Amino acid sequence: MPTIVVEVMPKAELLDPQGKAVAGALRRLGKTEFTGVRVGKRFELTVEGPADAALLAEVQELADTVLSNSVIEDVTSIFVLEAVAGETH
Repeated sequence: MPTIVVEVMPKAELLDPQGKAVAGALRRLGKTEFTGVRVGKRFELTVEGPADAALLAEVQELADTVLSNSVIEDVTSIFVLEAVAGETH
């Protein structure tokens, strides 16, 4: 069973308070090599059958209308993870 992954990030021009908080925590831990952090969302949609073009188009529509808020977020990627024997998600 393939899994379709949808990744959503805050728009680049908007502040990311969660990312700012994580960046501050990293600095307090002495992890100064990290200069910025942005926090996003990842959705994994497991499907029966093949992840064909029609299904991916449906996922794109869902990503744009349900999984993200287009005012403040961008859908940055949609890709298919093929299941590997013995692996679970």
